[in-house]
Amino acid sequence: MKPGAVNPGSVIRTRALTKRYGGLRAVDDIDLDVREGDVYGFLGANGSGKTTTVRMLLGLVLPTSGAVEVLGQPMPAARRTVLPQVGALVEGPGSYAHLSGRANLALLDASGPDRSPRSIRRTRIGEVLEQVGLDPADRRPTRAYSLGMRQRLGLAAALMRRPRLLVLDEPTNGLDPQGIQEIRLLLLRLNSLGTTIFLSSHLLAEIEQMCTRVGVLDRGRLVLQEQLDVLLRPTGLVAVRTADPSRCAVLLGDAVEVVEGDRLLVRADDPAALNAYLVGQGVRVAEVGPYRRDLEQVVLEAGSGERSDHQPLLRAVSRERSDHRPLRRAVP
Repeated sequence: MKPGAVNPGSVIRTRALTKRYGGLRAVDDIDLDVREGDVYGFLGANGSGKTTTVRMLLGLVLPTSGAVEVLGQPMPAARRTVLPQVGALVEGPGSYAHLSGRANLALLDASGPDRSPRSIRRTRIGEVLEQVGLDPADRRPTRAYSLGMRQRLGLAAALMRRPRLLVLDEPTNGLDPQGIQEIRLLLLRLNSLGTTIFLSSHLLAEIEQMCTRVGVLDRGRLVLQEQLDVLLRPTGLVAVRTADPSRCAVLLGDAVEVVEGDRLLVRADDPAALNAYLVGQGVRVAEVGPYRRDLEQVVLEAGSGERSDHQPLLRAVSRERSDHRPLRRAVP
């Protein structure tokens, strides 16, 4: 492919995209590749440059250098053609606080150059409010809405024109667990109907449960971009937990890749045979099983490797799962 050419099926593509504020590089030379049909998870700690990147994609902020293409067209030059096909929720939803959710959506749709007839607009407003879990008959002003309700209204606004591309910045912010699950199912349903979704988040669990492709931003730099199933595929290693790690390491020799406390990562084809061998040698094996990296480990390895840099990410999932996936209990 020639330099600058658009990938077949490319929905978002950036080349050396950079944004500087004085001496600070908020976004540093990134090459995004979001393909048609993706649920693309744009993952990074708060302050890593995610929102600045999203704003450049939508033409809200001009890059210092580099190029952006959305739906195959240059941004912001083609914004009049591109933006009517894009639904976006960036930096929290905005609304007129004295108006109801329905009135806010009606005003938004009526202001566009390709506004729908009033009867069609009224029907569509009811549809999107129900889609995001808001009552179309609710006449309260949005100043009375909770944060979660305002977030749902922002998502409803993004869906008004049945967009080809949804660009969402922390769309589940302020929602309770049930609300998060409802929005997740809604987005997956929209994706199954053909909408490409670009989802910016600092929540590992949200990305891991929804996305097909992942980009990781670390202090403004894109340190990883790959299909999620590729990142989480089996490693070919077996994890062994034992009260005798030193003896186990001596017995297995060069087959041992890593020793971490009471856990070893070992190159082996058959976990059951490995367990039988170790037990036969008198090693006290507690657990054994195929080793897979989870997304948390992938992010840490892709970044600087300094755990403190990723604490916002790690805290986001700390109550949802332990550090490692469960291993199969060994039977001597």
